[in-house]
Amino acid sequence: MSALDTEDGSENRNTAARSETQDFVTMLIADQWFGIPVLGVQEVLGPQNIARVPLAPSEVAGSLNLRGRIATAIELRKKLSLPSREEGQSEMSIVVDRKGELYSLVIDSVGEVLTASPAQYERNPPTLEHAVREISQGIYRLEDKLLVVLDVDRLLNQEQSTMQTAA
Repeated sequence: MSALDTEDGSENRNTAARSETQDFVTMLIADQWFGIPVLGVQEVLGPQNIARVPLAPSEVAGSLNLRGRIATAIELRKKLSLPSREEGQSEMSIVVDRKGELYSLVIDSVGEVLTASPAQYERNPPTLEHAVREISQGIYRLEDKLLVVLDVDRLLNQEQSTMQTAA
């Protein structure tokens, strides 16, 4: 009998349950909590100098230089049809890599790394704002908040098609 085996199988069930949880980097955007799977996050940045890109769609804040690599900055408030950030309100960025291209997702603030259980997961409710529903994988109902999980691939697919249409 191995260290993970017990007569009633309880250790095996606990190990299996832990392996089914998922870790998310949480972020706050307009008083709503969002999450991105932690393995998809390259880094977290404080306020950055973002160069505006002429003729880019409104949700493209511009581009920034990350140690010699150019990243496209996406303003998630605009992408999600949320009100603009108040004057002087701080911002942060979460950098993701998609097919070798860097994207900086501009948000209000970064929370913690959160481990969520599959029992807390639900599909997108119909009451979720359409713009949010289009780019989310689902939600996690937590004790004190609702965490909307962003689907970064869908978010960036929409962004790329918007940029190609503008070009």
